[in-house]
Amino acid sequence: MATPLRAVLAGCGGMSKGWIEASQLIPDFELVGFVDIQEAAAQKRAAEYGGSTAVGTDLISVLKQTKPDIVFDCSIPEAHFNITMTALEHGCHVLGEKPLADSMEHARKMVVGAQAAGKLYAVMQNRRYDPNIRRLKHLLDGGSLGQLTTLNCDFYIGAHFGGFREQMKHVLLLDMAIHTFDAARFISGADPVSVYCKEWNPAGSWYDQDASAVAIFEMSSGLVYTYRGSWVAEGLRTTWESDWRVIGQQGTARWDGGENIQAQVIAESGGFLSTYSDLDIPSDPNTDKIDGHKGLIRNFVECVRDGNTPDTICTDNIKSLAMVFGAIKSAETGKPVKIGV
Repeated sequence: MATPLRAVLAGCGGMSKGWIEASQLIPDFELVGFVDIQEAAAQKRAAEYGGSTAVGTDLISVLKQTKPDIVFDCSIPEAHFNITMTALEHGCHVLGEKPLADSMEHARKMVVGAQAAGKLYAVMQNRRYDPNIRRLKHLLDGGSLGQLTTLNCDFYIGAHFGGFREQMKHVLLLDMAIHTFDAARFISGADPVSVYCKEWNPAGSWYDQDASAVAIFEMSSGLVYTYRGSWVAEGLRTTWESDWRVIGQQGTARWDGGENIQAQVIAESGGFLSTYSDLDIPSDPNTDKIDGHKGLIRNFVECVRDGNTPDTICTDNIKSLAMVFGAIKSAETGKPVKIGV
C-alpha cells in the first residue's frame, strides 16, 4: 500500500475547485489544509472537500499545523513567489498555477530555491495533457514530416471578460499566450532563441490596453514559430488551443485545436508540384498523460511518490515564461529581443 501523501491548497478562488475535484480522485492522497487571504473562501473550499482540515489566512501557520508533503498554489501570479518560496522552505513540493512567476527575476529565484531544497516545483500547463495535442506530438515525434522548419498558430477569440482583464497591460500575452507558447515548445521540441513582437489595440476594442499581438520567434534548430492572436476578434473564432500548421521538410500537418488533425507527406517529387499522400493520425499510446488538470495533478503526485520528473518542471517551464516576457519587452521597445533564462 502506498504511503498517503498530504497537501495544502493555497488560493481558494474559482480555479481551485478543479484542483479539489482532481485531488478527490487520487488514491492515498488528501488535502489537509486550505489557505486564502479571505478566510471565508478557504472555509468554503474546505467544506466542499469535506473531512477534518485546517483553514486559515496565514500559509506558514497552516504548514506548521499540518506538515504536508505538497503545496498546491492556486493564487494570483503576484503571489506565486512568496507562496512557492515559503512552501519550499518548509520542505514541501509545489505544483502551481500558470504562469510560473510574475517576473523572470522571481522565476529564476524560484527555480534555484526548488533545486536547493531538493523538491519538485512544477507548473499547471494543462494544455499538454489534452489528448489531441498528444496525438499531434506523437505524429511529429515519429519523424514522418522530416525536420521541422516552420510552426504557425492563430488564436482569435472575442472574449468579453469584464472585470480586471479589460484594464490589464499586455492582457493577451500575459494572461493567455503562456499556454500557446508552451504548446509551441511541446509540439516542436524546440526552445526560444529570440523574438520580435508587435502589440496593438484594434479599433472598437473593449479593452483599455493592447489586446492583439503578432510575434515571430526564432527557435533552436533553425525553426521559426509565428504567433498571431487577439481577444478582439468577433466571428469565426478559433478554439482555445489555437489553430496550428506544422511544416517539415517532407510534409505538413494541420491541427484545428480540436479533434481534427490532418497531415500529408511527399509521395512523389520532381515536377513543378509534388504529389502527396495522407497520413493516418493514431492516438498517443501513453494514455496516462491526458485529462487536462486532473491528469497533470495526478501525474505530479505520482512523481512526488516515485521520484520521477514532471513534464512541466520549473527548470523547463521557465523557458515558456521567458517567451512571454521576451515578447512583452520586444513590443515595448519595438526591437527584436534575445531570449534567455
